Amino acid sequence: MHDDIEHNLRSIRDQIGRAALLAGRSPNDITLVGVSKTVPVERISAAIDLGLCDLGENRVQEAMDKIHALQARQLRWHFIGSLQSNKVKYILPVVHMIHSLDRWSLAQELERRAAKLDIPVKCLVEVNIAGEESKAGLSPAHVQDFVQTVAKDCPHIRIEGLMTVAPYVSNPEEVRPYMRQMKSLFDVLSRESSGYAMRQLSMGMSGDFAVAIEEGATIVRVGTAIFGRRE
Repeated sequence: MHDDIEHNLRSIRDQIGRAALLAGRSPNDITLVGVSKTVPVERISAAIDLGLCDLGENRVQEAMDKIHALQARQLRWHFIGSLQSNKVKYILPVVHMIHSLDRWSLAQELERRAAKLDIPVKCLVEVNIAGEESKAGLSPAHVQDFVQTVAKDCPHIRIEGLMTVAPYVSNPEEVRPYMRQMKSLFDVLSRESSGYAMRQLSMGMSGDFAVAIEEGATIVRVGTAIFGRRE
């Protein structure tokens, strides 16, 4: 019934392996996050049965519904969409990582809620690497100051690295320069880190994840290439 998902996952894992080896890295160092936005629970379950254990959602209500429906499964949920401060209270205790920390007001609310629950919250700082007006994220020039401020003033927030959404293009080679810039920024922050650790670089989606891995991604967020086109 879900042979397409099995075929897709096998193909993606093969591509991840080739890209990692081309970059002199281990495929085991790459986390594949299945983006399950609008995907029915039964198709997500089929992917879980095939070994997918990291899932990404970008709408709070949909994420909560699926987390509840699949609570018996051993999963790590990633929140990868733009997060409104007033929705933090719903997702904070149940997500493994938030990929979209992009402003001080959100950091303050995350810190307030995490302190109340006495839990750490893993976050990636979202970077608008191409300066696109339609995309969220900090400009590269502001990332280091932001990261250092959060690390100093928000003890419950664990900054784990950076995330970006590259421009949508037909040829993935066109985004390679942006991926390279992200890795350079990541490396600078890694060398100068104080109170935080650069462990994860989340970039690359269905159309460009191989290029992202070649340029240093540790997390790729893949939806359509696993589950098929969304309705």
